Amino acid sequence: MDSHNNHLHSGSRRKGQKRKLDDPHQLPPQPSAPVDLDRPSDLASSADGRRSLLAEVDTHVAVLHDSGSDRAAVKRATHVLAELAKNEEIVNLIVEGGAVPALVKHLVAPSAEGDRSISTQFEHEVEKGCAFALGLLALKPEHQQLIVDCGALPHLIALLKRHKDGTSARAVNSLIRRAADAITNLAHENSSIKSRVRMEGGIPPLVELLDFADAKVQRAAAGALRTLAFKNDENKNLIVESNALPTLILMLRSEDTAIHYEAVGVIGNLVHSSPNIKKEVIAAGALQPVIGLLSSFCNESQREAALLLGQFAAADSDCKIHIVQRGAVQPLIEMLGAPDAQLREMSAFALGRLAQESHNQAGIAYNGGLNPLLKLLDSKNGSLQHNAAFALYGLADNEDNVSDFIRVGGVQKLLDGEFIVQATKDCVAKTLKRLEEKINGRVLNHLLYLMRVAEKNVQRRVALALAHLCSPDDQQTIFIENNGLELLLGLLISSNPKQQLDGAMALSKLANKVTSLSPADAAPPSPTPQVYLGEQFVNNPTLSDVTFLVEGRRFYVHRICLLASSDAFNAMFDGGYREKDAREIEIPNIRWDVFELMMRYIYTGSIDVNLEIAQDLLGAADQYLLEGLKRLCEYAIAQDVSLDNVSSMYELSEAFNAVSLRNSCILFILEHFDRFRPGNGHFIEQIVPEIQQYFAKALAKPNQRPPLQ
Repeated sequence: MDSHNNHLHSGSRRKGQKRKLDDPHQLPPQPSAPVDLDRPSDLASSADGRRSLLAEVDTHVAVLHDSGSDRAAVKRATHVLAELAKNEEIVNLIVEGGAVPALVKHLVAPSAEGDRSISTQFEHEVEKGCAFALGLLALKPEHQQLIVDCGALPHLIALLKRHKDGTSARAVNSLIRRAADAITNLAHENSSIKSRVRMEGGIPPLVELLDFADAKVQRAAAGALRTLAFKNDENKNLIVESNALPTLILMLRSEDTAIHYEAVGVIGNLVHSSPNIKKEVIAAGALQPVIGLLSSFCNESQREAALLLGQFAAADSDCKIHIVQRGAVQPLIEMLGAPDAQLREMSAFALGRLAQESHNQAGIAYNGGLNPLLKLLDSKNGSLQHNAAFALYGLADNEDNVSDFIRVGGVQKLLDGEFIVQATKDCVAKTLKRLEEKINGRVLNHLLYLMRVAEKNVQRRVALALAHLCSPDDQQTIFIENNGLELLLGLLISSNPKQQLDGAMALSKLANKVTSLSPADAAPPSPTPQVYLGEQFVNNPTLSDVTFLVEGRRFYVHRICLLASSDAFNAMFDGGYREKDAREIEIPNIRWDVFELMMRYIYTGSIDVNLEIAQDLLGAADQYLLEGLKRLCEYAIAQDVSLDNVSSMYELSEAFNAVSLRNSCILFILEHFDRFRPGNGHFIEQIVPEIQQYFAKALAKPNQRPPLQ
């Protein structure tokens, strides 16, 4: 189940986050710019506007390419291109205008050549503007490779080290942050560029920046490492080898929510599908600070921490126990009720993993985990629903949880749920099977106790659950000796439609268990030893000693055959009736074809009963006490029972004391109760005594069970 569950969470795994790249220190729009930067998308929507934008881009690209341009003009050009790049509709125009190679060119500061004023003018600002603009362009995946092919990566990685020249100016910090953000966006969901960053030497300087004094630089470096670690084993290994873990774990304890959010994201991507790194992370002391993040005011950090604990819990049984011992259960359960759907999903995921360890199962239920997990089954989110179902599957493994599971209505939740993905349906089926296996011994005794002394709604929940889950060997104990049947029948005539339907479903399930052990719908052999003369003697005057008159026509029969067929014919020919010595006997109120078929059954013991004649033949079989023929007719009629005719078929069974047909009608009504109930409430109330009688006989122990026919 654990591995089966895993694939449903892959879509929720933390990828690298694209950087929004909003610049709090951006310059105001330049008044000299001919394009209205506040409404670039308006311009892009028309041909003329598109030409204007392209012309604007060309102008600033030309400034960047012109070796004679002063630093102020270059800075202004990078600023305008970055402003335009903030609008996704303009990005393609900027790239078409050749901005990428021009921006890459200025990631490197010009050489001073003896004139320090040239390089110090807007020192770091031009490079920062270029990194900022390229990072915005890289938000579109189709431009990532072009930027890398133009040689941006080595320059961006060099910018990560700009602080090493001894400069600690605010501008340097901002530049480094923009370079890290650009690397994040270039590598986002691009496996080849992730590897290229590693091969260009980008990972060690990013790891070093985790210790940087500026918090924004720390966050940017962690964001880049987070992206680089996602689904790239070589990058993961190098990040760990570069000694990132101690600092990342310290960052988990930061009061800055943005820092601990990025740190937990990096660790999450490092351990995903990497058992060895997972062990290193746990050994390095990550467990307690991650558990601490479950109580963070930052939803994102809570979510990442819950997901990470779920990943830790997959490592081994001891780790599952340690997570619980260190206080993770209560905050995870509280998160199940959070407004944020992803928070609920990840907490259910973590609890599901923890619940696969037997020592944790009772504790999760005892701390209030059952009800919120059951509530999540109503979610319209497939992953959230599945995570909850998987956690419940774990909790159902512990005998101490079974009674509580049933007491709060968990079985009905599982039965009624509309589950979105097949994996969840399979998980729920396995949970019900797991519960069924535990309905014995002390668990059953506790449930029987609840069914006797608990409040009424709990008694009903227990009876409903046991109807679906109990062993056939315990049915009489539960439903006859402990009044479970009375509780189910009470639901059937409740004023609450949902309770009525639940009762009918439970009774239908119970009936299926009974009939699967001793089928009552198939025609049995005749209860009377029979002498069959054979087909050739049907209506044959040879050796015939009695003639029946049916609809004025003679039908030749043989007294010895009829005497052995039923008590009715035996009394007719061997009793005190006037027919005893008669040679011709008139048979009133039976059609010729019905009588002929009845005789054929008496002479052969076997006939095919079609629906056109079955009801009349049933009346004849009842009149002449031909139980075997009667059951054949009941069986044939039962095959035609439908919502339209079940009431009349039930009345037919009453008229001819056709117990088997009556039972078939009862089972049909229970099975199709939701569609039969409207307009038939009074009829249902009328037949409750018959339903009770059916189950009283069906649930009796074999040596106490009277025949159902």
